[in-house]
Amino acid sequence: MRIMDVVNESRSVMRASEVFGTPFEKNGVTVIPAARIMGGAGGGGDQHQPQAGGMGFGVMAQPAGAFVIKGNEVSWQPALDLNRVILMGQVVAIVALFTARAIVKAVAKRR
Repeated sequence: MRIMDVVNESRSVMRASEVFGTPFEKNGVTVIPAARIMGGAGGGGDQHQPQAGGMGFGVMAQPAGAFVIKGNEVSWQPALDLNRVILMGQVVAIVALFTARAIVKAVAKRR
């Protein structure tokens, strides 16, 4: 596979039609799902030995939310990333524990 094939493949994957999903309607409400798509490609080689090289391509997609259309009103409903919420809760808990530990040590030194 040539590097231009990888570049062309990356262009075909990362386009607006891949970001927005197929709209669907139920009970007069239209929902258009949306995602974040990130990607990259890279390669390298030797001019003297064209076969002595390599290339790679990667894509990552995450739900971003959805546009909700009710009559003449359009609203954005963000997607909830539960893993990120749990991770942030853990980080806050760890910081709180270290802060409580420092406070207890400071109080114990005064006595």
